[in-house]
Amino acid sequence: MHLDCYKIYDVAPDLVPARSNRDWMDAFTDRHPYRCLPLTMANSTGWELLCPMDIKIKWNGGPRNEDIQLLTRGDPKAISSFADAHFMRGIVTFHTGHLFRTPPGWGVWVTGAPNWPKDGIYPLTGLVETDWLPFPFTMNWQMTRPGEVIFEKGEPFAFITLMEHKKLEEVQPERKLLRSNEELVKEYNAWSESRADFNTRLKSGEENAMKERWQRHYMKGQKPTGDKADTHQTKRRLKPPKDV
Repeated sequence: MHLDCYKIYDVAPDLVPARSNRDWMDAFTDRHPYRCLPLTMANSTGWELLCPMDIKIKWNGGPRNEDIQLLTRGDPKAISSFADAHFMRGIVTFHTGHLFRTPPGWGVWVTGAPNWPKDGIYPLTGLVETDWLPFPFTMNWQMTRPGEVIFEKGEPFAFITLMEHKKLEEVQPERKLLRSNEELVKEYNAWSESRADFNTRLKSGEENAMKERWQRHYMKGQKPTGDKADTHQTKRRLKPPKDV
C-alpha cells in the first residue's frame, strides 16, 4: 500500500514518521508517562509535517483577519507561503505543501500531533477524501484566547494518519453485560485482584512491589493469567517518505 505525497513545489515542509517522545513526558520523575503504552503508541501512529520556519501568532481577540499577526525571525516574505489567516476569528491556516493521494476507500486524518498540548491554541481536525481530491488540504489551528503563540522551526504543525472509510461504517457496536462472557469475566477478575494486591503491597512498602514500581501487564502484552497476546506491539516502525 502506498501513501503518495506529491510536493507541490520543489521545497515543502519536511514529512517524517511521528515521534513517540514528548518534552512534558520527559519532564516527569522517572519519565513515568512512558509507562502508558497507549499514549506513546498514539504519539507515533502517523507522520508529522514540520514547520520550515518559526512562526509567532499574535491575536487581539477580534473577529477580522487583520486581528491576527504572523511574525518570524526569518524572512517575513516567506510567511505567506506557509501560514496565513483567512478564516477569521483567531483561526490560523498552515499549508502542508503536499497533495496527498491514497488508495480507493482510504482517507487522510489530519490534526495536531497527539498529546502535544499548546497553550492558547487548539488544532482543528479534518478527515480528507484523498482517494480522489486533486488539490491540497490545509491544517488549521484556532486561538483559544487573545495573546501570543509560537511554533518553532522543526516543530510539528500537522499530524496525518490513515482511515479506511467503508470499513468503519461496517462496524456494528454491541453493548453487553460483562457477565455474558465467562472467560472475559475470569480474566477481568484476575486483573482486578492482581491490581488490588499490588497496590496494597506498594502502599505498605513491600520490597518486591517497591522494586517493580508498577505493573507491566499491558506493556508486556500479558494477561494476569500469564497468557501472551500474539498481536501486541510496543513500538511503531513507520517508513519515512522516499523520493521517486
